[in-house]
Amino acid sequence: MTPDILCIGSVLWDIIGRSPTSMRLGSDVPGRITRLPGGVAMNIAMTLRRFGMTPALLTAIGRDAEGDELIAACDRLGLVTDTVYRSDDLPTDRYMAIEGANGLIAAIADAHSLEAAGDKILRPLADGRLGTEGAAWSGPIALDGNLTEGLLAEIAGSPLFARADLRVAPASPGKAGRLLPLLTHTSATLYVNLEEANILARSEAATAVEAARALLDRGAARVLVTNGGKPAAEGRRGEGVIEGHPPQVLVTRVTGAGDTFMAAHLVAERRGATRQEALDEALRAAATYVSGDIGS
Repeated sequence: MTPDILCIGSVLWDIIGRSPTSMRLGSDVPGRITRLPGGVAMNIAMTLRRFGMTPALLTAIGRDAEGDELIAACDRLGLVTDTVYRSDDLPTDRYMAIEGANGLIAAIADAHSLEAAGDKILRPLADGRLGTEGAAWSGPIALDGNLTEGLLAEIAGSPLFARADLRVAPASPGKAGRLLPLLTHTSATLYVNLEEANILARSEAATAVEAARALLDRGAARVLVTNGGKPAAEGRRGEGVIEGHPPQVLVTRVTGAGDTFMAAHLVAERRGATRQEALDEALRAAATYVSGDIGS
């Protein structure tokens, strides 16, 4: 298969415990535990595939049993995996989260193998499989913040990314600061929630619109800021900020919602949607996802 978009970042096993009960620190409640392919890059790729695109994965996956299972799962989903860096000595990464009726309670991302692999995951962009320095990849790239700040800084200045349409998402608020090297990149679109936006902009915005303006003031070329069930915003340098209102739905899951939003927005734009149409479509897709009306 020939890919039409690259997804660079974490591809791992999501181990998610969900309970219909509101939870607090120390809660011990009945629920369901699932293990599914996940990670920011993986969640984006799966959504893009559902919308008819062909994503290639650039990530690190171990040559262990869990890694073989993960590659097989990716292949079944129709994702391009021959661009994946397979390590003999690094285990396959994992993510573990607990979700209750009151949202995400806690999560731990073990993406140490991706971080340790470093720029090895980018080899297909230089060795001719996806491009070279003289003929860089010119399509869209979804990039996630599970990469190290050093590698993200390298990407920001690399000729391998000079022609790409970069779509960038932090892995979590705790890793949002890693995206600083890409904040002022002229071809980067940042997808962040309100907390992540405030970290990047060093602001205390109370709404998505305020946060989007703060990021533009800090030099961002283009941003999308979400705020759960509250209004979201899209801002572009020189073109101002617009607002979108997410549909009100019963939330049954939250892990992966931001990745679904990003993928749906990218697809809507490639179809020729206006700024407002693309924002509204992405919000509808994310709402459908968190309501549990579509599969993971």
